[in-house]
Amino acid sequence: MIFNHMKKRIAILGSTGSIGTQSLEVIAQNPDAFEVEVLTANNNVDLLIQQVKKFQPNVVVIANKKKYGEVAEALKDEPVKVYAGKEALNQVVEMETIDLVLTAMVGYSGLIPTIRAVEAGKNIALANKETLVVAGEIITRLAKEKQVDILPVDSEHSAIFQCLMGEFTNPVEKVIITCSGGPFRGKTEKELENVTVENALNHPNWDMGAKITIDSATLMNKGFEVIEAHWLFGLPASKIDVVIHPQSVIHSIVQFEDGSMKAQMGLPDMRLPIQFALGFPYRMKNDFPRYNFMDYPSLDFEMPNTKIFRNLALSYEALKAGGNIPCVLNAANEVVVQAFLAKKIGFLQMPEIIEKTMEKVSFIAKPEVEDLIQTNSEARKMATSFTENSL
Repeated sequence: MIFNHMKKRIAILGSTGSIGTQSLEVIAQNPDAFEVEVLTANNNVDLLIQQVKKFQPNVVVIANKKKYGEVAEALKDEPVKVYAGKEALNQVVEMETIDLVLTAMVGYSGLIPTIRAVEAGKNIALANKETLVVAGEIITRLAKEKQVDILPVDSEHSAIFQCLMGEFTNPVEKVIITCSGGPFRGKTEKELENVTVENALNHPNWDMGAKITIDSATLMNKGFEVIEAHWLFGLPASKIDVVIHPQSVIHSIVQFEDGSMKAQMGLPDMRLPIQFALGFPYRMKNDFPRYNFMDYPSLDFEMPNTKIFRNLALSYEALKAGGNIPCVLNAANEVVVQAFLAKKIGFLQMPEIIEKTMEKVSFIAKPEVEDLIQTNSEARKMATSFTENSL
């Protein structure tokens, strides 16, 4: 073990989700390097209680206040402080005993806790891409002011980050974000008219939560990653490409001004980018399955169809429009994904409602946090109205 200092103390926001549980797997395999300081969850009480008993954090927060009694009772004999509610969530990230905050909450809910953590000078391992989609300018400005590192956990942005290591003085011509294509790669618009929720949740390569899996099926997840890459790496939309790569072995590529390209490769396993972010700047040994070229004798690539998968095109439009429009994009998307999961709207109605919402919400060129909170509320109401009227 190359760590020769005190253990890195980790707060995991969203510990019961896909990224949170895999992060705890990484921590469990590296007990000399990491310890859990804070765990938070929204509703999954049973799993949260199990995690607390195993990892013994100092603090646990259940965001849903109605669940507080159940959590407190179950943990009354454990040496842990139990809190509840969104404000408690916002406050715990400021604790002096935290070295790194891993933001694994889903959607807009991760925004304010991330801002509070950055303001408190905490380094961030960012798995909540919506934070940068909604408030990229604010987050990156704050991080620079507070000299905070934002370490990407998404496999694609981790790949770009790794390819850029040692290359920071060399201009980037473009980055290429790879995309599996999701469960509907190659489908026609006609074929997508009657796809079911179950079809959409059947991702070919990655094991993710329901919301992210639907975003992957619509390519909104990839659109969010384009916006995220813009803020993480300071690149305009014109220098960020998306390429379909069904095997998900090449996670992203950086092309430099001399035409050279660097790619980061590996099996589709989220524990790898999670471990890299937690352990940065060190690479840590693990026993995860290894990539074998003979298992993948050929790698395939194709261009995404943005006419059928409109969400990717809408994401580029939102990035170019700037201001509060990416916030509108995210808010409308969260509404339509929930409506689709509840079987209230069809697959192809999602981008239609998002586009309508983007056209109708008031534009703010230089939004501050309060403006984004208002925009989020306005966009959700409007998207909900469009959703209900489509029934």
